[in-house]
Amino acid sequence: MRRQLIVTVAAVVSMVLLAMLVPMAVLVRSYALEDRLSRAALEVQATETVVSGQDKGDVSVYVDEINSADDGTRTTVLYADGTGIGPNPGEDDRVAEARRTGQARVDDVGGGAQILVPVSLGGSTGQPRETPVIRVDVQAPGLASGVGRAWLLLATLGVVLLAGALVLADRLGRSFVRPLADLADSARALGTADRVGVPAAVSGPPEVRDLAEALNRLVGRVEVLLERERQSVADLSHRLRTPMTALRLRVESVADPADRERLTADLDELQSMVDHVVREARRSEREGVVAGTDGVTVLAERAEFWRPLAEDQDRVLRVDVTGSGPVRVRASAADLLALLDALMDNVFTHTDDGVAVRVSISPRAEGGLVLVVEDDGPGYPEGLDVTRRGTSGAGSTGLGMSIVAATAAESGGRLVLKRTPTGGARAEVTLGPPV
Repeated sequence: MRRQLIVTVAAVVSMVLLAMLVPMAVLVRSYALEDRLSRAALEVQATETVVSGQDKGDVSVYVDEINSADDGTRTTVLYADGTGIGPNPGEDDRVAEARRTGQARVDDVGGGAQILVPVSLGGSTGQPRETPVIRVDVQAPGLASGVGRAWLLLATLGVVLLAGALVLADRLGRSFVRPLADLADSARALGTADRVGVPAAVSGPPEVRDLAEALNRLVGRVEVLLERERQSVADLSHRLRTPMTALRLRVESVADPADRERLTADLDELQSMVDHVVREARRSEREGVVAGTDGVTVLAERAEFWRPLAEDQDRVLRVDVTGSGPVRVRASAADLLALLDALMDNVFTHTDDGVAVRVSISPRAEGGLVLVVEDDGPGYPEGLDVTRRGTSGAGSTGLGMSIVAATAAESGGRLVLKRTPTGGARAEVTLGPPV
């Protein structure tokens, strides 16, 4: 919007300046030519007085003197006997016409003008054809004259006006765009934990202020709903703990050890599920609506966590990290840990001891990173979608790869399963950047 406004103003102002300055430049040149013609007319009157004295020597001295000045005019006196005194002695039809009629004339020639004035010598002139003619050639003003300075001044004025209009358009566009950009930054930052409860700035034109106020009201309502949900889940967890404690006490009184152990395991699983629900309900409070963390650091450290187990199983674990510095991804640290653990557990569980494992972490040019976990084992089962929840080709629950696929999709990436050149399994996880 700001750029479009500047371009529009530049186009409009340029057209207006051209419509004004070009005619003004033409007028300046015309005025300069008219000024030279006026001065040439005065010069003709003085020359006419000298020529009427009929002394060609005096005329020659006078003509040389007035032509020595660099004023854009050249004076020549043409006598009827063919004698010409001055820089342009030749005659043409216009000169003959002026001598015959005895009338002065002004003609446009060669971008300039020419003044022809026949001089009456009084009673000594017997015939009109004996009348001398004064010719003044007036050159059109060039850039070296005052016209050039005037044109430069007009061009400078045009540039200054255009620059001032662009600065004004930029300031005006900024007054519109800056509040919108700030509002967009506030909207993008709403999902981060450090911006929870921070309202968007209300500034700018009335329409932008109305939008900011509406966004703040919407955010307030969402926060109220989230807080109610968290309180409801917390109340539910507390309400469940009391009957679960009572059940645990009753289970301890069961006489059969096998039944007691089985019921205790069921209660432990139920307790774990309740704790998981509470943690998930409070995740947005801890991490924000949109999670973000340094994926390189978290994944590299977690890959090293598996090295002792790899050494115990005589596996070669190679961890390759490309690039330097943190790379933030759209996922929480807990999700990344669970993702890599699922991939590594899949390798360690479904391949024999001694099978090599390779983990590579590399940033993407468009943001985020790529995690690749591959091994030299038998690979994934043919014709089986191992990412489908509850599906496994080796008797497991099938939740691990489902968690990996879901985490990748939620971050704006995806999970791609392939085979390595040796026939092993290759899991390529793309993790998108924070929004």
